[in-house]
Amino acid sequence: MALFPLTSNFEGDFVLQLVPVDTENTMDEVAAAAAVHSVGRRVRARPGCILRVRRQGADDFLPRTMKVVEAGFMPTETVEIIWEAAPH
Repeated sequence: MALFPLTSNFEGDFVLQLVPVDTENTMDEVAAAAAVHSVGRRVRARPGCILRVRRQGADDFLPRTMKVVEAGFMPTETVEIIWEAAPH
């Protein structure tokens, strides 16, 4: 377990945020950590949606249970946090 900095590019926000996460956090936990800085401040919550994480510029989301250490991020790498409709 180690503190690890990522840059959050949160959908709908115009501010990039440096977000400290733990190397053992899952992508869901990374998304939640990023949401603290954006949702309710500059971005409206979207009930019925979940947050997903992908590398900046990538098309595919990272698995929700993947840990930061498994993703191979570089310190301060930018990740995009995107709203996705929750499965029914």
